[in-house]
Amino acid sequence: MFPEFVLFGKTIGLYQITALLGIFATGILACKHARKKGYDDNDMIVVLLIAGIGVILGGHLLYGLTNLELLRTLFADPGNITGIQDFFTRLVSIFGGSVFYGGLLGGIVAASLCIKRKKLDFGEYADMIAPGVPLFHVFGRIGCFLGGCCYGIECSFGLTYQNSLVPSANGVPRFPVQLLEAAFNLALFILLEKWYRDGKWKHKLFLAYLVIYPVGRFLLEFLRGDVVRGFVGPFSTSQWISIFLLITSGVLLWKKRGKLSAQELEVAAEKGQGKI
Repeated sequence: MFPEFVLFGKTIGLYQITALLGIFATGILACKHARKKGYDDNDMIVVLLIAGIGVILGGHLLYGLTNLELLRTLFADPGNITGIQDFFTRLVSIFGGSVFYGGLLGGIVAASLCIKRKKLDFGEYADMIAPGVPLFHVFGRIGCFLGGCCYGIECSFGLTYQNSLVPSANGVPRFPVQLLEAAFNLALFILLEKWYRDGKWKHKLFLAYLVIYPVGRFLLEFLRGDVVRGFVGPFSTSQWISIFLLITSGVLLWKKRGKLSAQELEVAAEKGQGKI
Protein backbone atom coordinates (compact mmCIF):
# COMPACT_ATOMS: atom_id res chain seq x y z
CA MET A 1 0.00 0.00 0.00
CA PHE A 2 1.43 3.33 1.10
CA PRO A 3 3.31 2.74 4.38
CA GLU A 4 5.41 5.92 4.50
CA PHE A 5 6.43 9.08 2.73
CA VAL A 6 9.38 11.46 2.81
CA LEU A 7 8.85 15.07 3.88
CA PHE A 8 11.75 17.53 4.10
CA GLY A 9 14.19 14.64 4.10
CA LYS A 10 12.46 12.75 6.91
CA THR A 11 10.58 9.48 6.53
CA ILE A 12 7.13 9.61 8.09
CA GLY A 13 5.02 6.50 8.56
CA LEU A 14 1.33 6.60 7.68
CA TYR A 15 0.51 4.60 10.81
CA GLN A 16 1.87 7.41 12.99
CA ILE A 17 -0.28 9.92 11.09
CA THR A 18 -3.47 7.88 11.42
CA ALA A 19 -2.74 7.17 15.10
CA LEU A 20 -2.36 10.90 15.77
CA LEU A 21 -5.64 11.57 13.99
CA GLY A 22 -7.26 8.91 16.17
CA ILE A 23 -5.84 10.47 19.33
CA PHE A 24 -7.14 13.92 18.39
CA ALA A 25 -10.58 12.55 17.44
CA THR A 26 -10.86 10.62 20.70
CA GLY A 27 -9.67 13.58 22.77
CA ILE A 28 -12.07 16.02 21.12
CA LEU A 29 -15.00 13.62 21.61
CA ALA A 30 -14.20 12.91 25.28
CA CYS A 31 -13.72 16.61 26.08
CA LYS A 32 -17.01 17.41 24.35
CA HIS A 33 -18.73 14.83 26.54
CA ALA A 34 -17.08 16.31 29.64
CA ARG A 35 -18.18 19.87 28.87
CA LYS A 36 -21.77 18.79 28.21
CA LYS A 37 -21.81 17.01 31.57
CA GLY A 38 -20.46 20.09 33.30
CA TYR A 39 -17.04 18.64 34.06
CA ASP A 40 -13.73 20.46 33.63
CA ASP A 41 -12.31 19.29 30.30
CA ASN A 42 -8.81 19.97 31.67
CA ASP A 43 -9.34 17.02 34.02
CA MET A 44 -10.37 14.91 31.02
CA ILE A 45 -7.21 15.94 29.14
CA VAL A 46 -5.04 14.91 32.10
CA VAL A 47 -6.82 11.56 32.37
CA LEU A 48 -6.36 10.95 28.63
CA LEU A 49 -2.67 11.90 28.75
CA ILE A 50 -2.02 9.52 31.65
CA ALA A 51 -4.03 6.85 29.86
CA GLY A 52 -1.89 7.46 26.76
CA ILE A 53 1.26 6.69 28.74
CA GLY A 54 -0.35 3.44 29.89
CA VAL A 55 -1.33 2.63 26.31
CA ILE A 56 2.24 3.05 25.08
CA LEU A 57 3.82 1.05 27.91
CA GLY A 58 1.19 -1.69 27.86
CA GLY A 59 1.24 -2.07 24.09
CA HIS A 60 5.02 -2.45 23.92
CA LEU A 61 5.16 -4.72 26.96
CA LEU A 62 2.64 -7.19 25.56
CA TYR A 63 4.41 -7.14 22.21
CA GLY A 64 7.61 -8.08 24.02
CA LEU A 65 5.85 -10.90 25.85
CA THR A 66 4.71 -12.34 22.51
CA ASN A 67 8.43 -12.45 21.63
CA LEU A 68 9.34 -14.16 24.88
CA GLU A 69 11.54 -16.72 23.15
CA LEU A 70 13.67 -13.95 21.65
CA LEU A 71 13.94 -12.37 25.10
CA ARG A 72 15.08 -15.66 26.62
CA THR A 73 17.65 -16.06 23.84
CA LEU A 74 18.96 -12.55 24.45
CA PHE A 75 19.72 -13.19 28.13
CA ALA A 76 20.62 -16.88 27.76
CA ASP A 77 23.65 -16.11 25.59
CA PRO A 78 24.98 -12.67 26.60
CA GLY A 79 28.31 -13.48 24.94
CA ASN A 80 26.79 -12.72 21.55
CA ILE A 81 26.07 -9.13 22.58
CA THR A 82 28.82 -6.93 21.15
CA GLY A 83 28.10 -3.87 23.26
CA ILE A 84 25.51 -1.68 24.95
CA GLN A 85 24.25 -0.34 21.64
CA ASP A 86 23.79 -3.86 20.28
CA PHE A 87 21.93 -4.82 23.48
CA PHE A 88 19.46 -1.94 23.17
CA THR A 89 19.06 -2.55 19.43
CA ARG A 90 17.96 -6.10 20.19
CA LEU A 91 15.64 -4.94 22.96
CA VAL A 92 14.00 -2.49 20.56
CA SER A 93 13.43 -5.28 18.05
CA ILE A 94 11.76 -7.35 20.80
CA PHE A 95 9.65 -4.59 22.35
CA GLY A 96 9.49 -2.24 19.37
CA GLY A 97 6.04 -3.21 18.15
CA SER A 98 2.73 -2.69 19.90
CA VAL A 99 -0.30 -4.87 20.65
CA PHE A 100 -3.72 -3.24 20.95
CA TYR A 101 -4.86 -5.31 23.90
CA GLY A 102 -1.71 -4.47 25.83
CA GLY A 103 -2.35 -0.79 25.15
CA LEU A 104 -6.01 -1.12 26.13
CA LEU A 105 -5.24 -2.81 29.45
CA GLY A 106 -2.37 -0.44 30.16
CA GLY A 107 -4.58 2.54 29.38
CA ILE A 108 -7.36 1.25 31.65
CA VAL A 109 -4.96 0.78 34.57
CA ALA A 110 -3.31 4.18 34.10
CA ALA A 111 -6.61 6.04 33.66
CA SER A 112 -8.15 4.29 36.67
CA LEU A 113 -5.22 5.30 38.89
CA CYS A 114 -5.42 8.89 37.63
CA ILE A 115 -9.19 9.10 38.19
CA LYS A 116 -8.80 7.70 41.70
CA ARG A 117 -5.92 10.05 42.48
CA LYS A 118 -7.89 13.10 41.33
CA LYS A 119 -11.02 11.82 43.11
CA LEU A 120 -13.13 12.02 39.97
CA ASP A 121 -16.35 10.13 39.29
CA PHE A 122 -15.09 6.83 37.85
CA GLY A 123 -18.41 5.74 36.34
CA GLU A 124 -18.98 9.06 34.58
CA TYR A 125 -15.47 9.27 33.18
CA ALA A 126 -15.57 5.67 31.99
CA ASP A 127 -18.83 6.38 30.17
CA MET A 128 -17.47 9.56 28.59
CA ILE A 129 -14.32 7.82 27.34
CA ALA A 130 -15.90 4.55 26.18
CA PRO A 131 -17.11 5.61 22.68
CA GLY A 132 -13.71 7.13 21.92
CA VAL A 133 -11.86 3.81 22.27
CA PRO A 134 -13.31 2.14 19.15
CA LEU A 135 -13.12 5.52 17.38
CA PHE A 136 -9.36 5.61 17.96
CA HIS A 137 -9.15 1.98 16.84
CA VAL A 138 -10.78 2.84 13.51
CA PHE A 139 -7.87 5.14 12.66
CA GLY A 140 -5.36 2.65 14.04
CA ARG A 141 -6.55 -0.20 11.84
CA ILE A 142 -6.58 2.03 8.76
CA GLY A 143 -2.96 2.80 9.59
CA CYS A 144 -2.25 -0.94 9.85
CA PHE A 145 -3.78 -1.45 6.42
CA LEU A 146 -1.68 1.33 4.87
CA GLY A 147 1.48 0.09 6.56
CA GLY A 148 0.90 -3.59 5.84
CA CYS A 149 1.07 -4.86 9.42
CA CYS A 150 -1.58 -7.03 11.12
CA TYR A 151 -2.27 -8.42 7.65
CA GLY A 152 -4.84 -11.00 6.65
CA ILE A 153 -4.73 -14.58 5.45
CA GLU A 154 -3.93 -15.44 1.85
CA CYS A 155 -7.07 -14.94 -0.21
CA SER A 156 -7.75 -15.22 -3.94
CA PHE A 157 -9.77 -11.98 -4.00
CA GLY A 158 -7.52 -10.12 -1.57
CA LEU A 159 -5.10 -7.23 -1.99
CA THR A 160 -1.41 -7.79 -2.70
CA TYR A 161 1.23 -5.81 -0.83
CA GLN A 162 4.42 -5.00 -2.69
CA ASN A 163 6.14 -2.57 -0.31
CA SER A 164 4.81 -3.47 3.14
CA LEU A 165 7.17 -2.73 6.03
CA VAL A 166 6.55 -6.35 7.06
CA PRO A 167 8.30 -8.48 4.39
CA SER A 168 6.15 -11.57 5.04
CA ALA A 169 3.04 -9.64 3.99
CA ASN A 170 4.29 -8.98 0.47
CA GLY A 171 3.80 -10.85 -2.75
CA VAL A 172 0.52 -12.72 -2.19
CA PRO A 173 -3.12 -11.53 -2.19
CA ARG A 174 -4.35 -11.11 1.38
CA PHE A 175 -7.77 -10.55 2.91
CA PRO A 176 -8.00 -6.89 4.10
CA VAL A 177 -8.82 -7.85 7.68
CA GLN A 178 -7.59 -4.47 8.93
CA LEU A 179 -10.35 -2.66 7.02
CA LEU A 180 -12.95 -5.15 8.24
CA GLU A 181 -11.90 -4.51 11.83
CA ALA A 182 -11.94 -0.75 11.17
CA ALA A 183 -15.55 -1.10 9.95
CA PHE A 184 -16.42 -3.18 13.02
CA ASN A 185 -14.94 -0.54 15.32
CA LEU A 186 -16.78 2.22 13.46
CA ALA A 187 -20.09 0.41 13.98
CA LEU A 188 -19.20 -0.15 17.64
CA PHE A 189 -18.37 3.55 18.06
CA ILE A 190 -21.72 4.58 16.57
CA LEU A 191 -23.55 2.15 18.86
CA LEU A 192 -21.73 3.26 22.03
CA GLU A 193 -22.15 6.93 21.19
CA LYS A 194 -25.90 6.40 20.69
CA TRP A 195 -26.17 4.53 23.99
CA TYR A 196 -24.21 7.31 25.71
CA ARG A 197 -26.48 10.03 24.37
CA ASP A 198 -29.59 8.02 25.24
CA GLY A 199 -28.30 7.44 28.78
CA LYS A 200 -28.27 3.66 28.38
CA TRP A 201 -25.81 1.43 30.24
CA LYS A 202 -25.06 4.30 32.62
CA HIS A 203 -21.79 3.68 34.46
CA LYS A 204 -21.60 0.36 32.60
CA LEU A 205 -20.88 1.59 29.09
CA PHE A 206 -17.17 0.72 29.15
CA LEU A 207 -18.04 -2.76 30.38
CA ALA A 208 -20.45 -3.07 27.45
CA TYR A 209 -17.56 -2.22 25.14
CA LEU A 210 -15.37 -4.82 26.86
CA VAL A 211 -18.06 -7.45 26.20
CA ILE A 212 -18.80 -6.60 22.57
CA TYR A 213 -15.31 -5.91 21.20
CA PRO A 214 -13.69 -9.19 22.37
CA VAL A 215 -16.37 -11.20 20.52
CA GLY A 216 -15.61 -9.44 17.25
CA ARG A 217 -11.87 -9.55 17.83
CA PHE A 218 -11.93 -13.28 18.59
CA LEU A 219 -13.64 -13.99 15.26
CA LEU A 220 -11.50 -11.55 13.27
CA GLU A 221 -8.33 -13.24 14.51
CA PHE A 222 -9.18 -16.26 12.32
CA LEU A 223 -8.74 -13.97 9.30
CA ARG A 224 -5.30 -12.76 10.39
CA GLY A 225 -2.28 -14.10 8.55
CA ASP A 226 0.58 -12.76 10.66
CA VAL A 227 2.07 -15.21 13.14
CA VAL A 228 4.24 -12.70 15.01
CA ARG A 229 1.30 -11.90 17.33
CA GLY A 230 1.95 -15.20 19.12
CA PHE A 231 -0.07 -18.35 19.76
CA VAL A 232 -0.80 -20.46 22.82
CA GLY A 233 -2.30 -23.76 21.78
CA PRO A 234 -5.07 -23.36 19.18
CA PHE A 235 -5.63 -19.65 19.74
CA SER A 236 -3.62 -16.46 19.33
CA THR A 237 -2.60 -14.32 22.29
CA SER A 238 -5.35 -11.84 21.43
CA GLN A 239 -7.97 -14.58 21.30
CA TRP A 240 -7.07 -15.74 24.81
CA ILE A 241 -7.23 -12.14 26.04
CA SER A 242 -10.59 -11.77 24.29
CA ILE A 243 -11.91 -14.80 26.17
CA PHE A 244 -10.61 -13.43 29.48
CA LEU A 245 -12.09 -9.96 28.89
CA LEU A 246 -15.43 -11.34 27.72
CA ILE A 247 -15.84 -13.53 30.79
CA THR A 248 -14.55 -10.97 33.29
CA SER A 249 -16.51 -8.03 31.86
CA GLY A 250 -19.61 -10.16 31.41
CA VAL A 251 -19.53 -11.21 35.07
CA LEU A 252 -19.02 -7.60 36.23
CA LEU A 253 -21.84 -6.43 33.98
CA TRP A 254 -24.12 -9.14 35.33
CA LYS A 255 -23.29 -8.17 38.93
CA LYS A 256 -24.10 -4.54 38.15
CA ARG A 257 -27.45 -5.39 36.62
CA GLY A 258 -30.34 -3.47 38.14
CA LYS A 259 -28.03 -1.32 40.26
CA LEU A 260 -28.75 2.39 40.05
CA SER A 261 -26.23 5.11 40.76
CA ALA A 262 -26.97 7.67 43.49
CA GLN A 263 -27.81 10.21 40.77
CA GLU A 264 -30.23 7.81 39.09
CA LEU A 265 -31.88 7.01 42.42
CA GLU A 266 -32.35 10.71 43.06
CA VAL A 267 -33.94 11.23 39.66
CA ALA A 268 -36.14 8.18 40.12
CA ALA A 269 -37.23 9.37 43.56
CA GLU A 270 -38.20 12.76 42.13
CA LYS A 271 -40.42 10.95 39.65
CA GLY A 272 -42.02 8.96 42.44
CA GLN A 273 -40.50 5.71 41.19
CA GLY A 274 -37.62 5.33 43.58
CA LYS A 275 -37.61 2.92 46.50
CA ILE A 276 -34.77 3.79 48.85
